[in-house]
Amino acid sequence: MVLRTSPPSRAHLRLLAPADSAPPPRRRDRYGEIVDRRLAAILAAEDVAEEHGLSAHVRTTCYVHRCWVHQCISDPMHIVIVTGHRWCRRCDRTVVVEVDETAPGSVELSCDGCGVPPDTAANREVLLACRTSLSAMHGGEASTLYVVPDA
Repeated sequence: MVLRTSPPSRAHLRLLAPADSAPPPRRRDRYGEIVDRRLAAILAAEDVAEEHGLSAHVRTTCYVHRCWVHQCISDPMHIVIVTGHRWCRRCDRTVVVEVDETAPGSVELSCDGCGVPPDTAANREVLLACRTSLSAMHGGEASTLYVVPDA
């Protein structure tokens, strides 16, 4: 018997408006140097959410590169062979991620080895995280929930 539990949804994250309470002092300046304050706010919110159970694989931001995840997903650091993130198990090769940031944006995964689009749970997480990252980046200045796009 396999028990299925859905991963914590980032659909419940929201950006803090200035009127909301200030974050704890240890986080207050963590992303202070980032010019895009909306990105900085989402980075901080996802840091907190990750501490409370959000999977690091579904973040829309990257705390290592301090940017939207779709902007750095092609970095070798984001290949996780064990879990299959950005990995083709059919031919044991790295999956290529192509991102078009032009609004509304698009993300495609491909394998140069076997030519078959990698359709695994891990690679679907990569697609969802990148598509949501694009959506959040194009979301404007609103301090609201951002919408998780359909897969």
